[in-house]
Amino acid sequence: MDYCYTGDAHEKLFAAYRADEEPFPTQTQMEFPRREHRRPEVDILKRLFFPTCWNAAELVRDELAVLDRLDTLGGLFFAGIRPYSGSDPAATVDAVIDQLPAVRRRLKKDVEAAFKGDPAAKTYMEIIRSYPGFMAILVQRVAHTLYEAEASEYARELTEYAKTETGIDIHPGAEIGDHFFIDHGTGVVIGETTIVGEWVRLYQDVTLGALHFEADESDEHRLKKGYKRHPDIGDHVVIGAGTKVLGAITVGDHVSIGANSWVTDDIPDDTKVYVTDHPTQERKRTK
Repeated sequence: MDYCYTGDAHEKLFAAYRADEEPFPTQTQMEFPRREHRRPEVDILKRLFFPTCWNAAELVRDELAVLDRLDTLGGLFFAGIRPYSGSDPAATVDAVIDQLPAVRRRLKKDVEAAFKGDPAAKTYMEIIRSYPGFMAILVQRVAHTLYEAEASEYARELTEYAKTETGIDIHPGAEIGDHFFIDHGTGVVIGETTIVGEWVRLYQDVTLGALHFEADESDEHRLKKGYKRHPDIGDHVVIGAGTKVLGAITVGDHVSIGANSWVTDDIPDDTKVYVTDHPTQERKRTK
């Protein structure tokens, strides 16, 4: 069966492209070297969300080209979901594609957060094309819509692909607020039941994970599923490199957590957390 999208996401995306203003890239004459993707869905998503950054200027000029690209994407989604569902997933695909204009609006906020949160960032174009944290959240935001539409297995395929490309592991079930930024990113892990607020910035090797697991009472060899086991992170939070925030705890608003911290208890609003007893460094001359 061929998938054919019948909604209005193409109209909304086309209007959104035309409404873009600087500092978002708006020039349609630029050509970049192609990058091949092992998951064609990701390639199409990047072009749909930011066509002027990925050699897809035709999407800005022709609304029907947007619809054609959505049909192709929908066909890939359909083929990816169907083996898991055993039924016709067309309604699920429609619901996910309908949300793509809203996802694009959120991604623009993530670009803004990266630009404001990284002194090394020169342009929005640089962030969209080269920042691993941005690629990871682009895929995760789409995967999260699939997860909420009960296509969690296929959603996991997409986030696992993003992990292989970026070194960043964000479960599709995690709820990520607006203006989210992961700087550097390698080794970041965000678990399934994590909730992240707005204007949150993470650095490399941060884990928002589980502290321990509960056993399934019906099977001693099976871990319990479907319960809250990861942290909730408030708004305007910065978490330094190497930090582990573990368990179903709450980190409040306007919190700064220093590098290499180990956090297993709630943190109230307006708090700084940091390691005070650093190892003493010794140096001995060899000659």
